[in-house]
Amino acid sequence: MTGRARIALLIAALLGVGLLSWWWLGTRQRARSELELYGNIDLRQVDLPFNGSERVAEVLVQEGDHVTLGQVLARLDTSRLAPQLAKAQADLAAQHQNLNRLHHGNRPAEIDQARANVDAAQADAANARAQYLRLQSLSASTAGRALSQQDLDSATATLQAADARLKVSQKALALELAGPRQEDLAVGEAQLQSQQAAVALLQQQLQDAELRAPLAAVVRSRIVEPGEISSPQKSAFTLAIVDPKWVRAYVSETDLGAVREGLKASITVDAFPGRSFAGWIGFISPTAEFTPKSVETRELRSSLVYELRVFVQDPKDELRLGSPATVHLPLSQPEGS
Repeated sequence: MTGRARIALLIAALLGVGLLSWWWLGTRQRARSELELYGNIDLRQVDLPFNGSERVAEVLVQEGDHVTLGQVLARLDTSRLAPQLAKAQADLAAQHQNLNRLHHGNRPAEIDQARANVDAAQADAANARAQYLRLQSLSASTAGRALSQQDLDSATATLQAADARLKVSQKALALELAGPRQEDLAVGEAQLQSQQAAVALLQQQLQDAELRAPLAAVVRSRIVEPGEISSPQKSAFTLAIVDPKWVRAYVSETDLGAVREGLKASITVDAFPGRSFAGWIGFISPTAEFTPKSVETRELRSSLVYELRVFVQDPKDELRLGSPATVHLPLSQPEGS
């Protein structure tokens, strides 16, 4: 090979290396304009039990139904609970009346009756005293011959009994005028509060007989059927919360500086080729971990990575729990995008 041929071959080789380097650098630069992460669609689930043990009367939803906040999903039998509530409400009404009577005190007619009893007792006591004094005077003037000692003792006993009845009537009048004691009022108030608590508990149990959706969701599992006995330890339904959904993905430490919370993203799944779902990074784990087995990229299989939670907008509820997803993060987004 001549010298010229060698020089031409060397120039061609250098041009080839240059073109290859330019292509490789350009491709790498374009590839680094977007970061691809791999993960799975994730969402929260709620295990929803009844808050009491009773026979299930109705189940109103099926698996796959969309339910709204407060919607009744199932009902328990309340045939025994309703009479208990009615009795507790009647007891509460009676205690209200008893307490009102204590607060209002004695009626004027009752006080007048107590005063009349005192007047009658005073009259009886005065008559007994006059009779005793007459007998005592007669006995003294006749040196005890006009009547026996038994008659005098009987008059003495009658006088003492009349005085005692007068004292009882006077005490009864004083109690009528004083009204109820503060201790009686306190007992009445405590009994009223006890009855109110009993009614409130039964009313809450009656409300708990209706199992309502705590939020908008989709019924994933219907576990109870009519006729079964419910329990707070046994879930009646499993609800899937469809908003928000997110992709649980992982980013390597070398790419950690290229991501931030709030960074916009697009998400693609195999089930919808040619379509993308808008999203954004909502959470970046502050601690590193080894790559989970579900992430199968060669570069990350044995690396330390950081978990990302990329929220995704899915207004039509098309994405399914566990579906593999690819997160596309444009690296040229300005701050605040």
